Amino acid sequence: MEHENQFDAIDIRIMDELTSDARIPLVQLSKKLKVSNTLVHQRIRKLKESGVLRQATYRLDPWKLGYRTSAFTQIMLDDGKSHKRIEEELSKIPEIVECVNIAGRYEILVKIFARDNRHLRDIIYEKIQPIQGVEGTNTTIAFETAFVRSIPLG
Repeated sequence: MEHENQFDAIDIRIMDELTSDARIPLVQLSKKLKVSNTLVHQRIRKLKESGVLRQATYRLDPWKLGYRTSAFTQIMLDDGKSHKRIEEELSKIPEIVECVNIAGRYEILVKIFARDNRHLRDIIYEKIQPIQGVEGTNTTIAFETAFVRSIPLG
């Protein structure tokens, strides 16, 4: 599917700056890009309306909040047609921070943050596996995240 939005150099520079620091004052951003404050406001509004810019948020550090274990769990379903209902059930588990449909024997991949390995085990055995339609799971513990970044803009 081809992307409908056409972005010029100013749009790309705005997106690049905002993905580096979403809290940059727009006056400072306009000075940095050498364009008017009004133009920056208009372009940001356009990018928000198009859905390209979703929201500006802080990224919490799970480790500093006491979540010492992170893992990716693949979930096998006994009927692929039930994935929407199962995704809804998974969304009720606060330690699951991301849920993705995937191809292959496992239909769903979730990212989990847990206080420790025992907590992770409890999430998998007591919260995920009992969901009706979950046939099995396969979990990989992550040692650390090397980097997280936005998609390339050019």
